[in-house]
Amino acid sequence: MTKDTRTAVIAVGGNSLIVDEFHQAIPDQYEAAVNTVKRIVDMMEAGWNIIITHGSGPQVGYILRRSELAIEEVAPVPMDYAGADIQGAVGYMFQRAFHNEFMKRGLSRQAVAMVSQVLVDHEDPAFKNPTKPIGPQLDETTAQKRADTLGWIVKDDAGRGWRRVVPSPAPRKILEIEQIKLLSEQGFVVIACGGGGIPVIENEKNYLEGVEAVVDKDLTSSLLATDLNVDIFIITTSVDRVAVNYNTPEEEWLDSLSLDRARELYEANQFDPGSMGPKILAMINYLENGGAKGIITNPDNLTRALEDQSGTHFLACAPQ
Repeated sequence: MTKDTRTAVIAVGGNSLIVDEFHQAIPDQYEAAVNTVKRIVDMMEAGWNIIITHGSGPQVGYILRRSELAIEEVAPVPMDYAGADIQGAVGYMFQRAFHNEFMKRGLSRQAVAMVSQVLVDHEDPAFKNPTKPIGPQLDETTAQKRADTLGWIVKDDAGRGWRRVVPSPAPRKILEIEQIKLLSEQGFVVIACGGGGIPVIENEKNYLEGVEAVVDKDLTSSLLATDLNVDIFIITTSVDRVAVNYNTPEEEWLDSLSLDRARELYEANQFDPGSMGPKILAMINYLENGGAKGIITNPDNLTRALEDQSGTHFLACAPQ
């Protein structure tokens, strides 16, 4: 990299890899990853160095559901191991997609996926109040039946269907931060902190232990962007912009938000805690800790968002 290379952390939503209910299979998710990678490589050709994180909500739910269906024959998969599985699988998707796109464009670049652990507090109140949606969206009858038979906790997912929810403790420390920084500085596209990072706690001997939870990838991505002091923090999701009064007659799509306005809307509960809420909180945390600029948009509009033609832009101060 040159000294004037700009660096971005891009958090790719697990839901943005699933285009619709008819394209949930792994080959479909790979094609969605390919589409996202094309936009990211456009950024790279424009001089950006990239670190990618990705969500795992739908995918980790699929792994746990397969485990439940097979429980009579094989031992169940603990939630932290399911998170590690997804880091490998989705990391592989992105690594392969980047390799193929680099070959197509004649670029001498490489991507590397890293298994990443995130330290959480074992007394985090999230363990007593699950809010993180995982797995597919279900109709209410099916969701409630699985809650009764499997002990799930289920909630409505912003009017899009019912989903299982699990604890989502706040990330305290990215344990592989130095490795991520070193690889990024060497010019690798780093795929890290997948699914928010594998949640671990420290026991009385300071040994690490995995816990049954899913860390929100946007909050971990915000911590990553802060730790690396990047030039821009981007979250891609299934919508082009952030809305207030979402899914109501008063719905309003936002082009920009100052830190103060974002705080005000967040505290007014304008954003669903299982979907857009953590993304807004991630942007607030990033800006409060000295971040320069953030964007929330969808993968197709990534290039346009960087040109201020799309997305919701987050700034420490209100735009003049």
